[in-house]
Amino acid sequence: MIEPYDDTYFMKRALQEAEEAFKKGEVPVGAIIVIQDRIIARTHNLTEQLNDVTAHAEMQAITAAANFLGGKYLKNCTLYVTLEPCQMCAGALYWSQISKIVYAAKDLERGCGAMGTKLHPKTTITGGVLENEASDLLKKFFVQKRNLN
Repeated sequence: MIEPYDDTYFMKRALQEAEEAFKKGEVPVGAIIVIQDRIIARTHNLTEQLNDVTAHAEMQAITAAANFLGGKYLKNCTLYVTLEPCQMCAGALYWSQISKIVYAAKDLERGCGAMGTKLHPKTTITGGVLENEASDLLKKFFVQKRNLN
């Protein structure tokens, strides 16, 4: 059976990236950016690997998508990310003028919603797509991390 290109389909791809982050010992957040049903950026958190607090999945995806498109604006693009963007990432997404953000799990403490961060007026945001799968992976990661310390 062929899966339709919908939010669930693309969030599954973002979850694959989150699983890669998990394997590397990174907080398991994955992100992809899509334009016209085509994935143009695929990445995950790299903060530990790059020793860089700004190397969140969203930041990596913004850079990759802008390079692919040959410009800094991500109009007509959708970001799929497994955790609600933080204030830093939401700010970068604001400046990129991305058209749509779809996230899986809500970040009740550091998410852009909890922080009251503004997105670009033309950006729409949807949450909760494959929320349980993303939340389970994050919980598994932090349980493992606590048990190692």
